Amino acid sequence: MEKQEYPAGIKWTRQRKDVYQILLEATEPLSAVQIYQRLEDSAGQPGYAVSTIYRLLAAVEEKNLLIKSSWMGEDTLVYELNRGEHTHYAVCLGCHKRVPLQQCPFAHMHPQLPQTQGDFEITGHKLELYGYCKECKEKLL
Repeated sequence: MEKQEYPAGIKWTRQRKDVYQILLEATEPLSAVQIYQRLEDSAGQPGYAVSTIYRLLAAVEEKNLLIKSSWMGEDTLVYELNRGEHTHYAVCLGCHKRVPLQQCPFAHMHPQLPQTQGDFEITGHKLELYGYCKECKEKLL
């Protein structure tokens, strides 16, 4: 098994490594509760509390290694690794599955967008598309 390399600038305790590994393997952003559940499901990873997960996430986020956001219409915060690029999602209105989009729909606009709009500096954007996945669409028919 290949040894995992961890970003510099943070003390990598076993617990931080465990949370980082969960996020590294995730295909979509996860809530603290989802991370906790995945840790509990992993063999040999007992002894976590959800409050511990929040503290670990805060420490890693402080080093800009995570992106924290929320889904539109939901109060729960979700976390994903900061891989240097952003991802947008299509959200199924039936089963709430989130499908990452292959590319940013605004990518062609970035060069034309001014960095400031009056007194407002643009630093990023977020986009969610809504519809139905194949399985839910078939159920509706």
